[in-house]
Amino acid sequence: MNEHTPVYTSPDEAVAWMGTDPIPAKAYYDPEWFELERQAIFMRTWIEIGHVCELPEPGTWIRRDLEFANASILIVRGKDGQIRAFYNACTHRGTQLVEEESGRGSNFLCPYHFWNFGYDGRLIAAPDFNRFALTKEDCKIPKVSVDTCAGLIFINLDSNPKQTLREHLGSYAEGMETLPVARATHFAEYTYEIDANWKITYDNFQENYHLRHVHGLTGIATVHPDNLYGYPTKYTFDGANRTQEIWSNPEPKITPMQGYNFGLAAKFAQEEGVLTGPHARTYFAIFPSFFIIGTPVQHFSHKVYPISATRSRGVFRVYWIGEDDSASKRYSREYALASIHDIHTEDVNIINRAQKGLLSGAIKNIHFMNMEGLCRHLYLNVVKAIDEWQAEQGKRA
Repeated sequence: MNEHTPVYTSPDEAVAWMGTDPIPAKAYYDPEWFELERQAIFMRTWIEIGHVCELPEPGTWIRRDLEFANASILIVRGKDGQIRAFYNACTHRGTQLVEEESGRGSNFLCPYHFWNFGYDGRLIAAPDFNRFALTKEDCKIPKVSVDTCAGLIFINLDSNPKQTLREHLGSYAEGMETLPVARATHFAEYTYEIDANWKITYDNFQENYHLRHVHGLTGIATVHPDNLYGYPTKYTFDGANRTQEIWSNPEPKITPMQGYNFGLAAKFAQEEGVLTGPHARTYFAIFPSFFIIGTPVQHFSHKVYPISATRSRGVFRVYWIGEDDSASKRYSREYALASIHDIHTEDVNIINRAQKGLLSGAIKNIHFMNMEGLCRHLYLNVVKAIDEWQAEQGKRA
């Protein structure tokens, strides 16, 4: 925990330490700046990649492709129950071992020359191997650092991470473990690609300033005399991570269908023992581009993967505990995912327009007001990570 973690008397006071300077617009579209982010952040920071419920027993695995690293990663649960991660590449000539998104078995067999690897990455066998000037020990699949918190799987592509996952999450690790995701057994997923920088995409979900203007069609706009923009009631910061407490509208404008579904979701959350909790209104934003919201009636996460300076891929997930053991529960869960999709559809156009407006270079700076403090905090920590990486490169030169 750092000096920016005390409880403040107001959200405005909580963000004042970051200042009010304009932010260089170039950081949101420039390929050279993106390459710095790629090297300084995404190639050596803990990245959320999945959930342990995807690896329910030994011999199960999932594949994740990361464009920013030109890499395909295998995350596996071994015979000993441990979760490990490897590059999806045969050490003979680099052929990808699997094309499927997930599976189960006892080994990975390269389709090219039938090199056979165990779930610990070791080479088990290879045809006519005695003709190679190698030992099987020489042919292990390169490992990737992997760890879990709150049931979430994180990887780090740095061969020697400067922080453990717990160190990266800081004081928020304990809070995240109280969320429903820590006990989740099922999820539904919505994936999208967008012509926008990863920060522009992610920042849209870090501020409420746009809600009443963009989301009127879905009825989630927080319009109330007490809080016209639905601003959070509290912010906290810990290192590069941040939280906000979601304001609860005492008179939400919802349709009868929304009310019915929220009632169902609350009933099921009560049965699952997660209806209340210390972080039921907390939004955890984990650097660089992952967040999860604690609300148990629509418990979801969102991560944004960079593809290029002006293109990103996002993944929304809604998490649940237990099987779909009734039609009502199935309906409630499908409705939750569909409603998130509807809301995001309204976001997509405005995010694209935000990116297009910057590409000419005519806009030199962008401006965050105090209630967009989480966006400013992200940018400041991007700069900090790049500065640290460049300093390290200078020492090595």
